[in-house]
Amino acid sequence: MSAREKSEVEPGAAPVEGPGSGNPGRRSGELDAVELLRWGWRQLTSMRTALVLLLLVALAAIPGSVVPQEAVDAFEVSQWQDNHPKLTPVYEALGLFSVYDSPWFAAIYLLLMVSLVGCILPRIKVYAKAVRARPPHAPRNLTRLPDHASYRDAGSAEEIGKRYAAALRKRRYRVVDTDVDPDGDVVVAAERGYLREAGNLVFHLSVLVVLAGFAMGSLLGFQGGVIVLKGGGFSNNLTQYDDLDPGSLWTADDLQPFAFTVDDFSIDWYRSGEAFGQARGFASDITYVEDATDPDAEEKSYELKVNHPLSIGGTDIFLIGHGYAPVITVRDPEGEVVYSGPTIFLPTDLTFASFGVVKVPDGLEEQVGLQGEFYPTYQFDEDRGPSSLFGEAQNPFLSMVVFTGDLGMDDGTPQSVYALDLDGLTPVEGSRGAQFRLDLAPGESADLPDGLGTVSFDGVQQWNRVQISETPGKLVALGGVVAALLGLLGSLFIRPRRVWVRVKDDGDGALVTVGVLDRSTGAGGGEEALEGILEDVRAPDGAAGDERARPAQREDRP
Repeated sequence: MSAREKSEVEPGAAPVEGPGSGNPGRRSGELDAVELLRWGWRQLTSMRTALVLLLLVALAAIPGSVVPQEAVDAFEVSQWQDNHPKLTPVYEALGLFSVYDSPWFAAIYLLLMVSLVGCILPRIKVYAKAVRARPPHAPRNLTRLPDHASYRDAGSAEEIGKRYAAALRKRRYRVVDTDVDPDGDVVVAAERGYLREAGNLVFHLSVLVVLAGFAMGSLLGFQGGVIVLKGGGFSNNLTQYDDLDPGSLWTADDLQPFAFTVDDFSIDWYRSGEAFGQARGFASDITYVEDATDPDAEEKSYELKVNHPLSIGGTDIFLIGHGYAPVITVRDPEGEVVYSGPTIFLPTDLTFASFGVVKVPDGLEEQVGLQGEFYPTYQFDEDRGPSSLFGEAQNPFLSMVVFTGDLGMDDGTPQSVYALDLDGLTPVEGSRGAQFRLDLAPGESADLPDGLGTVSFDGVQQWNRVQISETPGKLVALGGVVAALLGLLGSLFIRPRRVWVRVKDDGDGALVTVGVLDRSTGAGGGEEALEGILEDVRAPDGAAGDERARPAQREDRP
């Protein structure tokens, strides 16, 4: 009695064990641990799952394009955080300021890698077998094919078959030698377009190569940024970086010992049209040495421009931004300097109107903070207030408000150098109860209220934002992209096509039937190939049998 019959005749009997199960009490369809793992692996390594994960990677990368990234521009991140204090904790908890280093992005990335490996590797054997496959035997009725032609030829069937085999080999078809089927017909089978399957294989393998290249760059490389003033220099060691984003396997010993100096900086401005006042392009003239530890190292010159990086060893130096640094000096009531030097102001619009702060924690009776705007070409409008007309420093102007109190620099809490923590500060009042404001042109100075001291605006310097990065896997990723493109082009434009020729000797000459199947479209698409093959075999170039062949009779496709 079968298990099913037994369960029917014995109500209340224990559930029947599943196939291969060692648990007689298991319900139908229930999986044990091993079977559940196998099922999960099959789901993960299916092409559908790989496509879903690829879509998730694309969606997960969107925040990396919208939200400022610390690895790209830490200064922009700092400015964004200062402007959005309520959203900042949420974004930090979700890792949105460093999307590509976040655990959730890494999880999607790793799952995609595993899915692709499990999906592609088992198919390599299938692809390889398809590439080596011989053309299939000719169908019995070639007139059922979408593209076919029939005609009579006075030559022998074997001779006609050899002519077709030679013509198809000339057209780079893989040809099965002429054979005689059980009906006594001479048949020729040929096929081309095998590289279409190879193109599919190369494309899918190239995706793995690209992902591996990105992983190498993320693990073994680094990316850092630094602001260098015109006339200033940089030596490639950890203490010189303003921000640094190292890979998990990267160490400081991997740093190239180069150094460079920014000798000059030039900007080409739009001086007319809709883009008036904006920068068309900018470049830094730098002097560098590849090995700063060698006192005899040769100095070299280079014009560093956007999208024209300087490569030293495996490290690339990019010029990605620029701005202004007003030279500000703060003195105490006795005239002693307590703060002096160029202060980095960050641009807030295309006219390079910039925002910055000055922090004076020591030297005065109270801690003093200044924050305000710098305008390269100052103008004032009654309706819009102060603004910059032009990005070039033609009429520089500095306007700052003053705060006193606790700058928050003594409790060890890290804070941005481009913003003031106003919680412990009190705005200084001027005349008529309004907040005191310093409005200075170059060379001017002003006294602080309550005898705190003086502030002077001594001049303007320019700064360059330089990005320094090392990406070991970039050539691997580039090679993968090129291979993927070639594989995709092959899979799209190589048209697999099969051709069969059947020659039947019925006593009244030879009846020749030629059929073409274009596998890329499934139906049709082989008309030109058919005409070309017939023309090659029956062309008036002295080929045997061309004078005896009659015009081909072709049927219109339904």
